[in-house]
Amino acid sequence: MSAPSLAGEARGLSPLLREVQAALENLAFPLALASSVQARGSAVAARAQLDDYILPRLANLDAPLVAVVGGSTGAGKSTLVNALVGRPVSVTGAVRPTTRQPLLLHHPEDGAWFDDERILPSLSRVRLSDDAAQPTDVRPTDEQPTDAQPRDPAQLPRPHAGPGPDTLLLRPTRTLPIGLALLDAPDVDSIADENRRLAGQLLAAADLWIFVTTANRYADAVPWKLLAEAGRRDVLVAVVLDRVPRGVEEEIRGDLLTLLSAENLGHAPIFVVPEMSLGPSRMLPPEAVEPIARWLQALAADAEGRRDIARRTVRGAMRALAGRIDSIAEAAEQEQSVGNALRASIDGAYRDALADVLASTEDGRLLRGEVLARWQDFVGTGEFMRGLETRIGWARDRVSAFFTGRPAPAATVADAIGSGLQTVIVEQAARADEATRRRWRSEHAGAVLLESLPPWRADDFSSEVAREIRDWQQDLLHLVQAEGADKRFTARMLSFGVNGIAVALMVVVFASTGGLTGGEIGIAGASAIAGQKLLEAVFGDDAVRRLTATARKNLSRRVEGLLGKERASFDRCLEPLARQTSAEALHVLAHQLRTALPSGQHAAAGDDA
Repeated sequence: MSAPSLAGEARGLSPLLREVQAALENLAFPLALASSVQARGSAVAARAQLDDYILPRLANLDAPLVAVVGGSTGAGKSTLVNALVGRPVSVTGAVRPTTRQPLLLHHPEDGAWFDDERILPSLSRVRLSDDAAQPTDVRPTDEQPTDAQPRDPAQLPRPHAGPGPDTLLLRPTRTLPIGLALLDAPDVDSIADENRRLAGQLLAAADLWIFVTTANRYADAVPWKLLAEAGRRDVLVAVVLDRVPRGVEEEIRGDLLTLLSAENLGHAPIFVVPEMSLGPSRMLPPEAVEPIARWLQALAADAEGRRDIARRTVRGAMRALAGRIDSIAEAAEQEQSVGNALRASIDGAYRDALADVLASTEDGRLLRGEVLARWQDFVGTGEFMRGLETRIGWARDRVSAFFTGRPAPAATVADAIGSGLQTVIVEQAARADEATRRRWRSEHAGAVLLESLPPWRADDFSSEVAREIRDWQQDLLHLVQAEGADKRFTARMLSFGVNGIAVALMVVVFASTGGLTGGEIGIAGASAIAGQKLLEAVFGDDAVRRLTATARKNLSRRVEGLLGKERASFDRCLEPLARQTSAEALHVLAHQLRTALPSGQHAAAGDDA
């Protein structure tokens, strides 16, 4: 595929890659699951590779190739870089930790490619001069000396106070060919966590790897984990086998080639650097690295070859990204499953609480004891009730005479009803809270979330419930007043009293006798009849049914609101999970990445066949 057509493919891929970028940024993995810990790291690494390599490389396929020089502690990376450049730009030593800042070396004419944040945008930049190396310009490392006489650490150059680890040092050098940059990275097995992280980030941002190892450490586990990743991504890798004793070069080279072939890296060139003493400037002689230098120069000189390498590496990076997103999606699925179970426990507990509260308002339970006593005080139990039972037709006159002749404290009935209702709501909320916490404690992720939640505060909630009940009772007064605004009802309203009618409406709302037993049924039933007939005398049958339904609906809404506020602290714990990109969306993006790889790219690299 030609560069122009590939550029067109790159433009076509850009919207998808931006969508992938946004999806990865919208991942928090808030639950304490073993899979989530790894997934968080994978998401960070995936975002970094998109930002550091895939997006900038697709945007500039003709930019210089970036070859990262990586390897284990003491392998001789900086010594190799110095030899390839022809002068000491990195000081080798024995002090740990190792390389602190990555150093990018490039030809001066390629400087514009690296001055901005085209690659590695998360790293700040410090440009060094192209003069001969001075102590203030020399970058300290802590590789082991490669000669037989290690120097006294006290004689090593002191690390200068300079940029932090997330700083990319840029240095032009005319001894490098145009079109190729060398990036000296921290050790992949550094004792410093930050150095290891940075080394992995730099390797992911490279077009090709120059992997440096030694005769006695080429089979170490840590570098091979990275080499296996390079094989999966189809990254072009060159291996430098350093400090190989004379006479065993072919034996070690053959064994290394076998290991590379097992990781799909059998095509990787192997350069052997024999064990030798370093010169006065701790430099390898030019002839020791001449084969490596010629190979790099040949790559740089072939513009189409450089584009092929870039295409191959981008393609491999996108395939690897798709696989990583699938694994991230699997972790997201586990979080969604656990999160759904935790959310279901909240829903179930508070749904049951709401149902129990509403049931108590419908089955007569709230007309027990104190409420019944106050209601009987209000309406009377003697001649009034007997007259109401035997002469329903005279109900209006009897009730009117009662209210005009013997005013009763309606507030005491309202208070008794409110107190009973408050007790029921608080008890059910307490049960819901405890049920939710008990279920969450049985799940490790839920137990961790509970650590951030304060204990339930019954007093605060009880006060809120009391305020809400008073507001509901005030709603009933407004309902009665609004219904009685018609002039035909005015006289009746004045006779019965607005408060009295509102209290009667409360009793009718709670009038069912399903929860009562024994003599309570008769009393409550009579009480309900009294309230019902009073309301009918004022408003008529249809209006009473409508008022009762409205009052119950308003009460249900207020109770639901109270319980909703109480469950909110649990819901907030799961909000990050609800907001993050779903597993389904991640799987779709991974599939789109695979299918969006330009077919021409697959055909362009014959070594993939």
